[in-house]
Amino acid sequence: MIRPSLTIAVTWCFIVLFAAVSIGLIGRAVFPAALNTANSAENIFTILSLSLFPPLLAGVVISGILAASMSSADSYMLIVSSSLANDIYKEVLKKDAGDRQVMWVGRITMLLATVFGVIVAISGSQSIFRVVSYAWAGLGAAFGPLVLFSLFWKRTTLPAAIAGMVTGVVVVVFWKNVIARFGGIFAVYELLPAFIISSLVILFVSLFTEKPSKKIEKEFESAKTAEF
Repeated sequence: MIRPSLTIAVTWCFIVLFAAVSIGLIGRAVFPAALNTANSAENIFTILSLSLFPPLLAGVVISGILAASMSSADSYMLIVSSSLANDIYKEVLKKDAGDRQVMWVGRITMLLATVFGVIVAISGSQSIFRVVSYAWAGLGAAFGPLVLFSLFWKRTTLPAAIAGMVTGVVVVVFWKNVIARFGGIFAVYELLPAFIISSLVILFVSLFTEKPSKKIEKEFESAKTAEF
C-alpha cells in the first residue's frame, strides 16, 4: 500500500494547500480595503461564503469549518490523553496499572487539556494562525529532524533521538520568547533555527554514542530495499 498511499497523500495535500492559498488571494482581490489585520483576515472564508452564496448554502459551508475544527480538536485531545495514560503512565510510571486506573488517568488528562485550551483561547491576543504556527514549530523541530534521520541514516541512535526532540522544543521556545525580540535576522520563524540545531544534535550525539543493534540495522535495510 506504500505507492497508492504516497500518491493519495501528496495529491490531497496539494489540493488542500492550493485551495487554502487561493481563498486568501481571492479574498484579498474581492475585499481589497478590508481585512487588513491578521485577526480579521482569518474571517475571509466566512465573509466570502456570506457574500457569494445564498444564506442556506452559506450556513452549510460555514458549518463545515466548525465540523472540521471540532473533529481535529477532539482527535488531538484523545491523542494527548491516550499517550499520557498508556505510553507514559502505564508503560513508564506504573507498569502494573489496571485498566480502570489508566482510564481515569486518561479522563483527568482530557479534562486538563480542555481547560488549558480554553484558557489559551480566552487569554490569547494573537491570531489563530500565529498560535498554530508556534505550536507546529515545536512539533516540526521536535520530530521533523528525527523522522528524516531515522529514514535516511541507520546510524541514528536512541540517545540522539531523545536529545534531538528535547533540543528542538527548547530552542523553539527560547528563540520565540528571547532571541526573536532582538529583531532583524533574529526575527526569523523559530522553526528554522530549531530544526537546524536539532539536526546537528542528532548527528553528533549519534556519532558519539553506541551504534544501533544489528536487529535495528537489519530492519532499516529491509525497509530501504522494500519494493514500492
